[in-house]
Amino acid sequence: MHNSEAMALSAALLAVAGELTQRIHDGVVARGFEGLRPAHGFAFARLAPDGATVTELAAHLGVTKQAASQLVDEIVRKGYAERRPHPGDARARLVVLTERGRACTRAAEEAAADAVRPWVELLGEREIQSLRGQLSLMAPYGPIRPAW
Repeated sequence: MHNSEAMALSAALLAVAGELTQRIHDGVVARGFEGLRPAHGFAFARLAPDGATVTELAAHLGVTKQAASQLVDEIVRKGYAERRPHPGDARARLVVLTERGRACTRAAEEAAADAVRPWVELLGEREIQSLRGQLSLMAPYGPIRPAW
């Protein structure tokens, strides 16, 4: 692959990722979850399963602990998450999503489905499944991080 082709592929992937992020965010807002930025969604993706410490969240987002702590303060204040004692470390606090935060993640899943639906119409179900498989081979473990 020539440099110009590699750059064109890179630009196309970044454009699709940026558009997808914005469409999911817009869908979340349209479903009544206001006061959020796309970066919050990336944090919710890490917190959704079982919660995380601020240190773990910072590593996931690729930011400093101070930046992650500020983000946590914000989502706690807005009612999307809460701090709890860490079950395995008395010195640490676990940040977990509240019911509102879990509802927001469900709204994001619905928005993602809405955002991807036109791709299926354009390329077909088979091609989308193939694309998902190929992308999973290139980035099998994530993490899904904001690009800003």
